This record gives sequence, structure tokens and C-alpha cells, in this order.
Amino acid sequence: MLAYTNRFLGLAGIIRKLHAAHLEAPNPGYVAQISNMRTRVRLIRDMQFCGVFCMLLSTGCIFAIFLGMNTVGNYMFGAALVFLLLSMLLSLIEISMSVSALDLHLRDIEHPAKAEVM
Repeated sequence: MLAYTNRFLGLAGIIRKLHAAHLEAPNPGYVAQISNMRTRVRLIRDMQFCGVFCMLLSTGCIFAIFLGMNTVGNYMFGAALVFLLLSMLLSLIEISMSVSALDLHLRDIEHPAKAEVM
């Protein structure tokens, strides 16, 4: 959860800087990045939701086992694992999008003339 929060805070900082830069000197390149960032923010939100729900189910599982309700605890644990897997899959997708965005910046540095055409 801490890693997810750090990713969110990092992306929020980038969005704020991009917003300020765009207000100072509008650039169509900035607008092109908005869709990517909006999708990434939503992915991080969903990652955090799945992670928190996983922890809630895990805690509920422990409590159910404590009360002797082992079958309920088993189902809750299974559901927690599903949410953990979803959270990690969303994280992989977001990381992939982040790498693609960085790759665009690197291409812009390597070939500035091509970036203007894009």
C-alpha cells in the first residue's frame, strides 16, 4: 500500500507541474499526456481499492477463524487472494504505462525533430 501511495503522490506531483507549465506556456504535447496520466491515476485508485479490500478481507478471515468459523474464513481468505491478484495485475499495467510515458520522453530527447511531428 505504501508503494501504491508513493506512485500516486509522484504522479500527482507530475500532473501539478504539467498543469503549471501548460498555464505558463500552452503546449499541445502536454495535452497529449493528459489521457495517459488520467488512466494511470484511475489504475492507481483501483490498485489501492483492491489492496485495501484485500486487507479488510484478510482481517475478516482472521476474525472468522478466531470465532471458529473456518469455512467462512477460508472463503474470505480466497476472496482476499483474488483482490490481491487484481491489485498486482493493475500495478503491472500502470507500471507498463509509466514506462511507455518515459520512453516517449527519451525519444523526444534523442530525436527532437521526430517528436515535433508526433
